[in-house]
Amino acid sequence: MNEQLIEQITKMVVEKLQETKGKAETRKSDEAMPVNLFADAPVGQALATEHPDAGPAGAVTFHRTTEQKQPAATSKVASADVGACHKQDATKQSDAKETELAELRKKTPARVGVGRAGSRPKTKTWLQFRLDHAAAVDAVYGEVPDELLDRLELFQVHSKVADKEEYIRRPDLGRRLSDEAKQTVLEKCKKGPTVQIVASNGLSAKAIEENLEDVYLSLEQSLRNLNIDMGTTFYVDKGRVALMDEIGEMLQPDVVVMLIGERPGLVSAESLSAYLCYQPRIGTIEADRMVISNIHKGGIPPVEAGAYLGTVIQKVLKFEASGVSLVNKEG
Repeated sequence: MNEQLIEQITKMVVEKLQETKGKAETRKSDEAMPVNLFADAPVGQALATEHPDAGPAGAVTFHRTTEQKQPAATSKVASADVGACHKQDATKQSDAKETELAELRKKTPARVGVGRAGSRPKTKTWLQFRLDHAAAVDAVYGEVPDELLDRLELFQVHSKVADKEEYIRRPDLGRRLSDEAKQTVLEKCKKGPTVQIVASNGLSAKAIEENLEDVYLSLEQSLRNLNIDMGTTFYVDKGRVALMDEIGEMLQPDVVVMLIGERPGLVSAESLSAYLCYQPRIGTIEADRMVISNIHKGGIPPVEAGAYLGTVIQKVLKFEASGVSLVNKEG
């Protein structure tokens, strides 16, 4: 390496070290300097001042003051002000949180921000929960009034299920008509209709009781306006969705529409679903079915749902497909 370059680098390093050392000594000198106490500055409960006859220069004496309690009083006032500010901030945060929860409650029927009493829900919340649970149980075990079926002129048949307990335990039996029901359907129903409508209580008799009339009459009017042929509508007690496959096999309709009670929850126990399928047959896969769900007064209005079903059926007939196949054909 060039000796001249080495000499320059060495010189720069030495200068840098000397500069650092000078700063360190200056800092050390500053730290060693005596610190003068300010006049009248509080030290504990006394004030420090320089006395002219105190001896060596800079000597300090202490004397009591009649205002020694003032700093404590000032501190208390300051603490009170800080406490008030914290309280105001907490109140503002609480109000903001309650406003946000109120907005959420407007958008959902779910139990949002219901509060608690210790580790348990509040009495009102608990009683409402028990009421909603009881309504769900009643929906499953309830029966559809005969007056409703008579008013809509629907005859009634049964699936292979014997009772409610078996209906819950054996979904497969709810997907097939009893032998007597098959014979009744073949005798009373129109063969080869464009649209066959079937109603069933499913898991909520309350859904049929509250919504079937409005949905059915609206759908019937919609199909009439669209000049779409309807078959003979009937009601199946304790049926499942896939029951439409056997009905499609028997009556050979182009479209089967099944209006069935949904599984009840703790928000609504009266929600109805409308399942549609193009030419359903035994063995039809679930991807070929379509559903319009949440039909009740707190969801899709029943009359509106019936009218909308008519337009969906028109589309199914146009593309001769339903479910995923319809989506693919629509592009």
